Amino acid sequence: MITRTFSRLLGLALLLAGLVGCSAMTAQNPSGSLRPVNAVPAEQGDALMLKGADLVAYFTQNQYMQGSSTIRSSYQGVTFHFATAEHKALFDKEPTKYLPQFGGFCANGIAYGIPWGGDADTWKMINAKLYIFGGAASRDAWLLDEATNLQRAERYWADEVAGNNSFWQRTKRLVFRVPHYQSGEQLSQAVAAAKAKKP
Repeated sequence: MITRTFSRLLGLALLLAGLVGCSAMTAQNPSGSLRPVNAVPAEQGDALMLKGADLVAYFTQNQYMQGSSTIRSSYQGVTFHFATAEHKALFDKEPTKYLPQFGGFCANGIAYGIPWGGDADTWKMINAKLYIFGGAASRDAWLLDEATNLQRAERYWADEVAGNNSFWQRTKRLVFRVPHYQSGEQLSQAVAAAKAKKP
């Protein structure tokens, strides 16, 4: 049984590595202390956070805004784009204030120990911190029990995800699922049931 599970895990890890390539793995797992992050390979091999979304805009304008590659900063081996020079200056002064929680990965996925996904245009501010989600359905599932999901996500991030390789962690938790794991279909059904109960 253990051998078969290990074989599945190894096979899945090799498949993921082959599908995503080394550049994506490097972008999500940069050499600085800020890892893993929801980043993509960009110019000159940079790890570009959230495909260039302007992180400061969430805080100052309460909206998602795409940044420009001509207005950029680097922090802990990760590149950030900004829509304005003012936003860049704010970030440069206090970068940690503007960083998304859980490396910019889907907060709902981190509640299952899985660093995966995260769309810059689907987000929520909680206690003046930025949380990214893998789409509206993922955010709706998170909101079913936000307090519990936040507690779980913070625990898995601290105990398993932060500082580790995103691809290995994702593979591990897709094979060895957390006790409270629910599939996308199960979460969709729970969200639909909750919406049906509302007047």
